[in-house]
Amino acid sequence: MYITITPQKLGNNYSQSSADFVGYLEKENQGLEQHDMEHFFNQYGDEISTEEVVREIDGNTAKLKKKEPKFYSITVSPSKYELRKLQNNSQDLKTYTRELMKDYVASFNREINGRPITIDNIKYYAKIEHQRTFKGTDKKIKENQPFATKILQLKTDVRNIQEGRAEGNIKTMKKEIARLERQAPHQQNGKRIVQGMRKDGNQSHIHIIVSRKDASNSVSLSPGSKHKASEVEMHGKNVKRGFDRNKFFEKAEKTFDKTFGYKRNFAETYKARKDFVKNPKLYFAALMKLPSNERALAFKMMTKTGLPIVPSIPVSQAQIALRVFKRLRRGAEVAIKSSSIGI
Repeated sequence: MYITITPQKLGNNYSQSSADFVGYLEKENQGLEQHDMEHFFNQYGDEISTEEVVREIDGNTAKLKKKEPKFYSITVSPSKYELRKLQNNSQDLKTYTRELMKDYVASFNREINGRPITIDNIKYYAKIEHQRTFKGTDKKIKENQPFATKILQLKTDVRNIQEGRAEGNIKTMKKEIARLERQAPHQQNGKRIVQGMRKDGNQSHIHIIVSRKDASNSVSLSPGSKHKASEVEMHGKNVKRGFDRNKFFEKAEKTFDKTFGYKRNFAETYKARKDFVKNPKLYFAALMKLPSNERALAFKMMTKTGLPIVPSIPVSQAQIALRVFKRLRRGAEVAIKSSSIGI
């Protein structure tokens, strides 16, 4: 499970309207019949129009300044292992979203009118998407880039020869292009992976737009707050404030597991990924203490999806962890090869 929470920005400024973002989320519906489309939904309604989403989010920004986010984007990306547990991707992910947003409000250390925040206190809209494309920032695109640059230059040279602006052996150049296409390190269905190419496999994920202000348009609720569990005096009263991201991410996993009967492996847990960042040796020590089958599954997951690295890991720590990983992995080869677990 990979979850991100981001304020919507355009350059150095926050978006003043949700219209562009909502429009972007409609991209998969283009050219589809009405019954095939994925519509926006919230806690209590389905098939909500884009016009209603924009109107409700944009109209719920009282007293927010231009330099403050008007809404937040939450992206929830289940792993391929988690997605395999679902029976009906769209409906199951809707069910999960509605439970997840209960976890979201429970992660605020805040009260409204002296009462803990509930799902009725927030305004959000969500949408399921089933496709992903490779972006320029993806590792596979970056590692294919040297080949892409040479191929582009060769194609330019071929075009110049064909149009009489240069001389050369077109046949030889085309053979070199074909060779470079084959040798690019990352391929999909026999083709070099390029920016904009649609990713194979089940890519279902969730986009959620949640208003910065509560449903009454009077209280500011920021999941970006760094205050986890503190109190501040407002209008002569002590009120709780802050949003506990760690609590939210951990509850998100537990809710998924409970909802779908998913048995989460150690390598998939948010706590394990945190340990990997903060204390790689502790992470791998815990990994090696797992029962042989669970350890084998963890290593298979890691080798197929990459090390469980989350963003913003200091380079030095990542390098240390990689060295430890390589050393410990040799001792786990027997468990991996002898395991009957299929992934």
